[in-house]
Amino acid sequence: MRQPTRAGVRDAAAKVAAILPPSPIYVHDVGGVAVTFKAECLQPMGAFKLRGAWHRLTAIDPDVRDKGVVAFSSGNHAQGIAWAAKRLGMPAVIVMPADAPRSKREGTLALGAEIVTYDRDSESREKIAAHLAHARGAILVPSFDDPWVIEGQGSAAIEAMTQMVEAGLPDPSHLVVPCGGGGLAAGMTLGLPDAAITVVEPEGWDDMCRSLEAGWIEPVGDNPPPTACDALQTKRVSERTFEVLARRDAKGVAVSEAEVRAAQRWAATKLRLVVEPGGAVALAALLARKVAPQPGMLVVLSGGNVDVDAYSAALAGDR
Repeated sequence: MRQPTRAGVRDAAAKVAAILPPSPIYVHDVGGVAVTFKAECLQPMGAFKLRGAWHRLTAIDPDVRDKGVVAFSSGNHAQGIAWAAKRLGMPAVIVMPADAPRSKREGTLALGAEIVTYDRDSESREKIAAHLAHARGAILVPSFDDPWVIEGQGSAAIEAMTQMVEAGLPDPSHLVVPCGGGGLAAGMTLGLPDAAITVVEPEGWDDMCRSLEAGWIEPVGDNPPPTACDALQTKRVSERTFEVLARRDAKGVAVSEAEVRAAQRWAATKLRLVVEPGGAVALAALLARKVAPQPGMLVVLSGGNVDVDAYSAALAGDR
């Protein structure tokens, strides 16, 4: 089976740079240390996911692109696939949970994709997507368990390193990255092989953290707690992402819902950025001092596709 590589990450970075300007970086003092933030929340469809989608879809033979792609996602991978497919003139079908945020559902539809809904608690999105792909002769593009997708997400690391060097900042030496299935964290780890890596997940959904501690994959337990971090509700990480992170001795931490909301408020007031709950977990870990700020730290704000009502409540401190 093909595995993601650093060379692949560099190829993906060149592909992305050819069609998009870099997402901006921001520098802000945290605990007396200048920390760099990568604002993937400002991507055209609101999240880093278009990186992996673009690298994967452009790798599909043009002769079979008319069969389209099938993906499963709560919203950001969905929009990334829809964005890339629209640009390439490919049909796209997204298997999306019925309780996905309305903003993400509407964003996916606006980009021209077809949506098939499922029940997050009782149905398997993987099985539904595989059946649809087989029936339509389409290419199945998982949200993280795919070498091209991992490499594409890693392009953010190459891009950030270039920006930090050009700005006269220290080379990125410690990555703090939101983690659902681990595609972004694994890709960025491949892109910056000399940097330490900390992955951050919501409490109760911290399977990558527990897997890294155990040395083998530990799925999310039964009846996990509710979380506003819909983008990070992955019940089991993949062998690919786990192995990349385990080889690099990655560490993991978990953050509470209150810490996530505090991070959203901090991003809004200090950086003037709208960040969704799942996109704010790395910042939450930093602000809660679960990760100590240090020179050369790069914190990823991975998405900004918020539900307006929930976001307003988070900013007001209502929940």
